[in-house]
Amino acid sequence: MAYFPVFIDIRGKRCVVIGGGKVALRKTKALLECGAEITLVSPALNPELNKLIKKRRIEHISRKYEPEDLKDAFIIMAATDSAETNLKIALEARNQRIFVNIANNLDQSDFIIPSSFRRGDLTIAVSTAGRSPALTKKIRTRLEKIFGEEYVSLLSLVKEVRSELKQKGISISAEVWQEALDLDLLINLIQSGKQKEIKSFLLNKLEGHRERME
Repeated sequence: MAYFPVFIDIRGKRCVVIGGGKVALRKTKALLECGAEITLVSPALNPELNKLIKKRRIEHISRKYEPEDLKDAFIIMAATDSAETNLKIALEARNQRIFVNIANNLDQSDFIIPSSFRRGDLTIAVSTAGRSPALTKKIRTRLEKIFGEEYVSLLSLVKEVRSELKQKGISISAEVWQEALDLDLLINLIQSGKQKEIKSFLLNKLEGHRERME
């Protein structure tokens, strides 16, 4: 199976996590980072989940799962310790046309969650389609070493350059952008504290293609 890679805006959307253990905690934290409104359903709680509830970061329904818990949900994360309950959640979610992820069960999940990390607004995600979580984590760990915090600065500078070009009415093709974004050179300049030089370099290189693009 080939999964379609997509980043979804879940800010302010109701996401339901069913379960109260470590897996539920991990999924809850990931959803919170993206601004979801989370309802957690479980009679027992991991201590860290309990802290989130006390801080009113998430809503808690203190009982076992009921079908009504799925109402108006955008996505469902099932992470109970009962395979039977998880399967029931999957079937009922599909009946309501709600995307569902079942912990450790690819066959019953509508989507899988890649191993990812962030550098500011830059998100890098890795997936092996669920075939090898260990390899997925290994690759992500290697990429984390390659893509350091300097990419936060680079992305910010590129955003400024794009904004200035847009204000000037200059359109740049994807091919020209690729040519201008010499990552080795740009990262070396950032590490040397030469952010201003980067912005001038990019603007000069990109504006040089103005006539061709117009």
